[in-house]
Amino acid sequence: MRGSERAIQAVIFFSRWLLAPFFVGLLGCIFLLLYRFFADLYALAKHLPAAGWHELVVGVLNLVDVALTANLVLIVIFSGYENFIRKVEPREHPGWPEGLVEIDFNALKQKILGSIAVIAAVDALAWYLDLEKYTDTSKLAWAIGFPLTFVVSMLLLSVSDRLSRHPNSTSR
Repeated sequence: MRGSERAIQAVIFFSRWLLAPFFVGLLGCIFLLLYRFFADLYALAKHLPAAGWHELVVGVLNLVDVALTANLVLIVIFSGYENFIRKVEPREHPGWPEGLVEIDFNALKQKILGSIAVIAAVDALAWYLDLEKYTDTSKLAWAIGFPLTFVVSMLLLSVSDRLSRHPNSTSR
């Protein structure tokens, strides 16, 4: 390999570090979500004496949404760091959860689609519980169909990943 080819290869290889600021920015987003979570929790607690059962459940579901979104961002940060920047050795960090340090692309796709499906399902449930507030209930089909689309996509992706890992298993 010539010197110029090695230099280009080195530049491309080290360009992966350009992703690090994105992950730091996403970490900042977790702090924003944390702030939003406690602001919403405070507002819910303050409104609790006057709130009905449905309002309480919808408020709690909104808090669950924020927590799930923070989980999703954390999964993306760890997976992106390990897949693109630097491999994290689990034996160097025995106390770290396995799900954060060993996420390959197939697992990442499943976790992201699963998280989005759950977030959308929680939103659909919150919308359903507030159904009497809305005059146009035809949107309920969209609220239910959206998470179902992600569930179907996740199932198709998992079947595809399984078949691609075991190409000879289909010939039995």
